[in-house]
Order: sequence, then structure tokens, then C-alpha cells
Amino acid sequence: MKKIAVMGSGGWGTAMAMSAVSAGHDVTVWSAFPQEIERIVSTGENPLLPGIKLPDELKFTSDIDFIKDADIIITAVPSFATGSVARQIAEVGIPESVIIVNISKGFDPKTCDRLSLTIQSALPNNRVAVLSGPSHAEEVARYIPTALVAASSDKETALFIQDCLTTPRLRIYTNRDVVGVELGGAIKNVIALAAGISDGLKLGDNTKAALMTRGLNEIGRLGTAMGGCEQTFAGLTGIGDLIVTCTSMHSRNRRAGILIGEGVPVDEAIKIVGTVEGYHAAKLAHELKKKYDVEMPIMDACYKVCYEGGSPMDEVGTLMTRPTRHEDDSTWLDD
Repeated sequence: MKKIAVMGSGGWGTAMAMSAVSAGHDVTVWSAFPQEIERIVSTGENPLLPGIKLPDELKFTSDIDFIKDADIIITAVPSFATGSVARQIAEVGIPESVIIVNISKGFDPKTCDRLSLTIQSALPNNRVAVLSGPSHAEEVARYIPTALVAASSDKETALFIQDCLTTPRLRIYTNRDVVGVELGGAIKNVIALAAGISDGLKLGDNTKAALMTRGLNEIGRLGTAMGGCEQTFAGLTGIGDLIVTCTSMHSRNRRAGILIGEGVPVDEAIKIVGTVEGYHAAKLAHELKKKYDVEMPIMDACYKVCYEGGSPMDEVGTLMTRPTRHEDDSTWLDD
């Protein structure tokens, strides 16, 4: 049995905490907001996971000092808060033996860094791993069979996380390609936003299939330019995560996109849905594509809609009338 601290009482953090309890661990969920903890404890449910009873063994707190006794710390806050939480963990002081596992998807809004780099910067003496893949919190919390990938540059760290968190309902694979795993999880949110816009415009299955396929191409193109492995994007954290996020109504990115496609202003759509990582990732992906000099037309279209007032249907027209080309992109770069 390990002592596991889950930083963040959102749906995804709570779902992973429930899974870790089922694996036999001593698990505590932390939130910086005491009122959130009080509501969860008093009702026995997380309002973000309605109708799901939390296990009696799962503990909750708003006192961050409890992490001093943790063996594993799972960071599960929105991408924009990851750096702040990592610095709070550093201020508390934890042993170098504690492994940090990030399950959030996105980029650091201040630096455009991958989240594992942001965490490692705050906690340079601790090992940092990433756990990612096609995983809606609503389904993990109901113990629906799910497969994820534990990624770390250190093989033993990835194997340790795999061994600790695998259950009969949560199968975990390992991967050394942290760059590819993180990029797949972050950028697919932008494509999911585009897929939702397509649904809101009622463009049909053909359009969405094209967006997903060519979107995966863009993810891989940027990912390999940043040092990721091409084959990673054909796996769970690439095409797997892309499929589940683009096709499910569990996806906040898709739901926000649908509203935008239906004519709801972008800011209002984000406010209605809540945290929409694809909206934030669109801006950061725009910066990264310029930095690494890669062509990403779908990302460009999303950026224009989200940040420049672009018309969704006009952007569809721009994408469809681009110069014709060969489909094969064997190096991901020669586009």
C-alpha cells in the first residue's frame, strides 16, 4: 500500500483517486478551496461526477501539509494552475523519493512548456512522470475498462507507476516518449474543439473524420519537431485520446465547440461549459507552430475563431480550398 496524494478535486482527479483506492492504496484528495472539500464530504459525491458514490476509504482535505507523508503525488489541476500547485508542493517540502505523476493535459500558459517541465522546474530533485490516454473521468469513476500510458524518461519510474496504479479496470502501458505522450494529450483538445464546431455547423461525419485524421497529422508534425516519436501518435495518447475527445459528449472541448458552431460567442461558450483546455491550447499551439516552423492549418483555423473573431464557416472554406498536395507525410515535416 502506498500513500497517494491527489492534487485537485475536479472530476478527473477524483476519478483517478477512486481508481487508486480500488488498487489498495491510502488516497487523499486535496483542493485549495475548503468549500469544495466540505461539499464533497457532506454529500459523499463530487458534483462533477453526479450519481457516483465515492468510496468510504477516500479522504479529502484542504490542508496541503498532508503531502509530507506521501509516496506518490498526482497533479490533477487545470493546466493554468499546474505551475502554481507545483510551487506550493515545493514550499511544503517533500522527500526526493516522492514521485510526481501529472495527469493534466495542456501547456504552461506563461512559458508554453509541457506541464512535466513546469513541474520538474519547481521540483528538480523529484522524478516526474506523465499518465495520459483516452480517459473520460465519468467512465473511470464508474470503473469502465480504460487503458492509459505512463510515460517517463526513466524506465523504472514508468514501471513503478504501472505497477502501483494498474487495476482490473485500468490497464496501464509504459512509454519513454514523454514529449509525444504530452503533446498528444494537449493538442488533441484543439482538434476536439474543431470537431465540436463541425458538429455545431452540422457538417456531418465526413467532415469530422477529415478533421480528426488531418488533425492527427498536425499533432504528429509538431510533436516530432519537438522531439517526440512518430509511432507514439498512432497509440493511446495520440489517436486513442483524439478519438474519445472528438466523439464523446463527455468532452468539454467538443461541447464548447458545438456551441461555437451553433453561433454562441466564444467567451460565452467557454463560460457555459467551464474549463475548456482546447481554447487555451489553441493559443499556445499557435506559438509553438511558429517557434518550430511547422504548418498546422487546422490549428490556425481554431486560433482565428477563438482569438481573432474568425467565422467558423469561413475557416472551413479556407481549409477546403488550400492548395492540393500529396497525402503522404512520411517524415511529418515535409508538408
